Amino acid sequence: MNILLHICCANCAIYPLEVLRARNLRVHGYFFNHNIHPYQEYSRRLQAVRHWAAATNLDVTYRDEYRLEEFLAQVAAAPEKRCDYCYRSRLEETARAAAEQGFAAFSTSLLYSRYQQHDHLRELGEQVGRRHGVKFHYDDFRVGWQQGIQASKALGLYRQQYCGCIYSEKDRYHPRVGS
Repeated sequence: MNILLHICCANCAIYPLEVLRARNLRVHGYFFNHNIHPYQEYSRRLQAVRHWAAATNLDVTYRDEYRLEEFLAQVAAAPEKRCDYCYRSRLEETARAAAEQGFAAFSTSLLYSRYQQHDHLRELGEQVGRRHGVKFHYDDFRVGWQQGIQASKALGLYRQQYCGCIYSEKDRYHPRVGS
């Protein structure tokens, strides 16, 4: 079976790629991350994926689109729902590409992170998969959290400190109310 794997960053894709390949799935990567800001962060992550993909012999389709205005317009009115838009928009584009290119299924490296909302990701993935007529492959890749971290350090990959959106970066530095 061939599967299109949305890649949020190289670090999060290491373990999922190993698991999917170990199951004899033919994996093709898909980089579309218009949520990552600022541009320097987006660029670092894109270059890390390019480096890692070359080292692991993974073919990747790169949608190198820095769409700050679109992302902000979609989440500015309700930043507490930013994850919903972020997940949905990237899964939607991955499912669309998977269907157009004849993949049997699609998935996302977001399922590797212990910080992501797995139930919501699964629900959205299944919804957009049905809409595009392609199966969403859910796997709880969090079991390989430490293995992925060790591998990314051994490879010398750029390791980000937040999910990628400007709101998440703010949360890293700005004191929380009541703190």
